[in-house]
Amino acid sequence: MPTTATTDRPTAAVLGPQERELLSAIGCGMRDDEVAAALAIPEDAVAHRLARILVKLGLRDRAAAIVHAFDCGLAVPGRGPRPQPVRTVARTAAGRAPGPKVRICVLGPLQAWRDGRTLNLGHLRQQAVLAALALCEGRPLSRQELLDDVWGTEPPAANVVPVYIYRLRKTLRTGDGPDSVIGHARRGYQLVPGAVDVDVARMEELVADIGTAERAGEPAEAVRLCAQALGLFRGEPLAGLPGPLAELERLRLTERRIVLVQRKLDWQLRLGQDAEAIAELFALSAAHPLNEPLAAMLMRALYRNGRQADALTVFDRARRRLADDLGVAPSRMLRLTHQMILRGDEAGLGLAPSAGPARP
Repeated sequence: MPTTATTDRPTAAVLGPQERELLSAIGCGMRDDEVAAALAIPEDAVAHRLARILVKLGLRDRAAAIVHAFDCGLAVPGRGPRPQPVRTVARTAAGRAPGPKVRICVLGPLQAWRDGRTLNLGHLRQQAVLAALALCEGRPLSRQELLDDVWGTEPPAANVVPVYIYRLRKTLRTGDGPDSVIGHARRGYQLVPGAVDVDVARMEELVADIGTAERAGEPAEAVRLCAQALGLFRGEPLAGLPGPLAELERLRLTERRIVLVQRKLDWQLRLGQDAEAIAELFALSAAHPLNEPLAAMLMRALYRNGRQADALTVFDRARRRLADDLGVAPSRMLRLTHQMILRGDEAGLGLAPSAGPARP
């Protein structure tokens, strides 16, 4: 592929003005009939002119032409030749025409919906590209960053990122422009602000609201908001997606969920909702048997309900599992909880009436 002397990007200097305009339209994802209407040429002439462009640039097919258009800067959001319809439309405060939003879920297997309809996001690597954009909402990602996030140390034979972006744009498109959901600027690709609802962003908003409720001394509201945030999880985050970013985010988001559960259960115990909290703690401890803070919380809850023997059984089970799986002894925190239960130290366990609502 030809390159300039000063950059690694391919050049379209060998093309004439009309050919460059056509390549720009192709890069914007326009169909032949749309290209013909935009450039005022017969529709049957589009394929013929594109074939000549492919020969001049040494490209294989239309997909390669799309990649080339992005690489040489001919396909840039807001600069494509797509004509804008002349009509008066209502505008939002941000200046965007109102329209249906795309919803993206990463707190489970990756899914996207438009107008309540589930969208086909393509194969796993393409899905992983969308997941990276969703997780970094508000920050552009360069092609190299996407390659690192999705392929790691084994990059693909060709730079397929622009092709995946092109396909995702077609799938997610909500308006007239090809960049209605995924935009491109000098620093890279990003989800267009206001065009997409991402569940992880909503979760973080709820986490902030939980902190506000806790500081205001509203435990019931904190429990409600925790339950609402936990309801956004639909299974293992990013289940089945490849790449270093997905692997790290699976761990981070799983830990985020556990912390949210702990905060909710802590407040439920302080509100006297013991039976519900204990049942959930048993289930969570079974799913995460090496999580010592969970074991300690379950021990305190059981002791509070007069179940000292059950609390000590939880400690013995955790001690054996830590020794068998990790070859380590219980942490100081878990040992202290065990000792306080043996002594009946209710103040130390945070169960005395004067104890304040400490954060988990």
